Amino acid sequence: MADFGQLVDICHNHKVFIQTHNFPDPDAISSAFALHELMGKLGVETRICCDGQIDRVSTAKLSEMTGVKIYQADELSDIMNSEDYIICVDSQKWAGNITDFIGDEIACIDHHPTFKEIEYKFKQVEMVGACATLMTEHFRAMEIQPSKLAATALLYGIKMDTMHFTRGVTERDIEAFYYLFPLVDRDALHRLETNNLVYDDLKAYGTAIRNIHFYNSVAFSKIPFACPDGLIASLSDFMLSVEEVDVVIIYAIRQNGIKLSVRSMLPEVNSGVLTSETLKGIGNGGGHAFMAGGFIPMENVPSIEDGKLEAFIETLFLEKMAVIK
Repeated sequence: MADFGQLVDICHNHKVFIQTHNFPDPDAISSAFALHELMGKLGVETRICCDGQIDRVSTAKLSEMTGVKIYQADELSDIMNSEDYIICVDSQKWAGNITDFIGDEIACIDHHPTFKEIEYKFKQVEMVGACATLMTEHFRAMEIQPSKLAATALLYGIKMDTMHFTRGVTERDIEAFYYLFPLVDRDALHRLETNNLVYDDLKAYGTAIRNIHFYNSVAFSKIPFACPDGLIASLSDFMLSVEEVDVVIIYAIRQNGIKLSVRSMLPEVNSGVLTSETLKGIGNGGGHAFMAGGFIPMENVPSIEDGKLEAFIETLFLEKMAVIK
């Protein structure tokens, strides 16, 4: 495991920002908050930032629970400069889901595969189920017990990113859960895990079901309106729960482009590789073997008319899957 003490030494006497991927999920929020707390205990002040709104009920509740401000992109012009340090958490520079801020990305702590190599002063990319697991291990290695708040956030982040230990889970995630469980606020954890849908979410679920197209065990579905990243991801997970489905591609139309969420249960179809390779030259994307996300700018989309967008997306992915298989 990476030596966290090295990162602390690198950051001393610098202004440090912790940046999550755009539209952060519970794993990103919990990992950033835990890093903020651990660095603070070791004498390094940090600020958390991202370029995207907190767009899901579960993530908003977690963010509110931590009580730590997350600076948005439009708030950084007065407080960040090119000499300030940035630690990327639950993402990596040029990963396709993180904005290149003016600061210097000197470190990353992530559990996603690297699709574009970057030279950092400190790099930890390890294939575990959740970035929150890596942060839990750093607390243990530094022999510092996380606060009840941080422990609760980390455990929730692990549960959410592994889909309650059914997706991409490793022994390290289980060990982290075992360590954190006695430290959490059970009532707060219960509040985080309940009532996480709002009425408008049902519209997206209904639309995804009506628009589903099957190609053997591959399912596509278009959401013809702007849909938050977290909700698109939830729709992908929901579709993957259908017995006849092994691969899911959900895509939503936004004013500036097409947002995609990809899931795969097939060993021969790596979601991250599939998304990265399919969108190469027209957009960007990447992720794990079993889950990934991507984006195509509107200028690279031939048409969003009924039938034409579906044919464009489906042809792109089906042709690439034939190559991967």
